[in-house]
Amino acid sequence: MLLGPERGQIVRYAQRLRPDGLVVLTAGNISVRRDDLVAVTPGSFDYDELTPERICVIERDGSAVEALLAPSSEVPMHLAVYDAAPAACAVVHTHAPFSTALSTVVEELPALHYLIADLGGPVRVAPYATFGSEALAENVARALDGRTAALLGNHGTIAYGRTLEQAYSRTVLLEWLSALYLRSSLLGEPRLLPATEIDRVAQRLDAGRAAAAAAL
Repeated sequence: MLLGPERGQIVRYAQRLRPDGLVVLTAGNISVRRDDLVAVTPGSFDYDELTPERICVIERDGSAVEALLAPSSEVPMHLAVYDAAPAACAVVHTHAPFSTALSTVVEELPALHYLIADLGGPVRVAPYATFGSEALAENVARALDGRTAALLGNHGTIAYGRTLEQAYSRTVLLEWLSALYLRSSLLGEPRLLPATEIDRVAQRLDAGRAAAAAAL
């Protein structure tokens, strides 16, 4: 079975999506890339019934290599992320409620908390386009320029990482930041952090990751 470890990892994280409140029903999708192959969740399939064998493997042009089921309709978006961000090895797309709500009313999630540095700074909202379309894929690629996550207008979220664990953690962080912004906005106008501080935090986060990697 091609990409066996990656497929098993996708199953584990996909089965966390609903308990973590990031999707409803079969919404959302996850992929992991290794070289020129991509493992991706099938479309409209109950996460509780997923097995590694039911995870699809496709090539970077979208053609199926091993696929018992049809791949997610959002394959174009996942492939656009891998093309636009060479560091991306995993992508998580959700319909997380706070993030999705925010995507309907703002053009950008601003820097109200220093941890937004892990997402590259203020999070852009990719303009709405029909799900699964090349237009959506192009909008997402533009919104992710210099960022590791984006909001999808009137749709949901997208985040990537060097590992699936990192991509998933960034998805959770984006949902937390969205909830924080919505709640603080009810109290007044949130104070925002300057770009210089976000850059400073990003450098410290990178240094911390480098130190942790060196200790392994």
